[in-house]
Amino acid sequence: MPKETAVYTHGHHASVLRSHTWRTAANSAAYLVGELRSDARVLDIGCGPGTISADLAALVPDGHITAVDAAPGIVEQARAYAEERGQSNMSFAVADVHALDHPDASFDVVHAHQVLQHVGDPVRALREMRRVTRPGGLVAVRDSDYGAFTWFPEVPALDTWLELYHRVARANGGEPDAGRRLRSWARAAGFTDITSTATTWCFATPEERAWWSGLWAERTVASSYARLAVEGGHTTEAGLAAIAEGWREWAADDDAWFMVPHGEILCRV
Repeated sequence: MPKETAVYTHGHHASVLRSHTWRTAANSAAYLVGELRSDARVLDIGCGPGTISADLAALVPDGHITAVDAAPGIVEQARAYAEERGQSNMSFAVADVHALDHPDASFDVVHAHQVLQHVGDPVRALREMRRVTRPGGLVAVRDSDYGAFTWFPEVPALDTWLELYHRVARANGGEPDAGRRLRSWARAAGFTDITSTATTWCFATPEERAWWSGLWAERTVASSYARLAVEGGHTTEAGLAAIAEGWREWAADDDAWFMVPHGEILCRV
């Protein structure tokens, strides 16, 4: 089986989409926003439900966003969201980042948020992203780094969760510690002009803790990730239930705090 046939670990359960629809250009693509011209042609790879895509479309009123994802159902959700917002400078398609259906030099910017951690061959994906970017254009990629996640207090069940997530994601062909690897992957893909940065999400208020822990507690027992964890022999349903309870225990502590770091690269073609 080719490496690029990695399984998307999270799937599109409601608990996953609650996280994805929270994402905006401001909280997930700020490193790119200042680089966008009003007339830019942008390819947004792995668009998910389209919240970042629509924000980018608003930032390029004289340009165009092509939003693509590997899951047909989620592409339709992104299309519907854009229609609700009245973003007319957008188009949508199903696509595989390893083999994009676009001619060379088609876009000014190619963007991917939380994508390369889930693909089997991130270097090949970056080469394909570079191919469809015009000379002088940008490839912009941001990925979290699970191995660098930090939280307090130290609830043992969350240590179990992180170790389990690493095993499940890697068994599916992905690399959950992608953030730290983006620069090396970009260099292997042939980029030489690379700006590397890092930013974080932080969840600390009672509302943020309840939201973050709630979606992970539910994802742990009810999403595709839960099914893959059990079917792959990595844990049991009882083990997942204990982890979900650990998430609720963490959120109930008034001192609780959680940081999600991300690596970012801007690669000039």
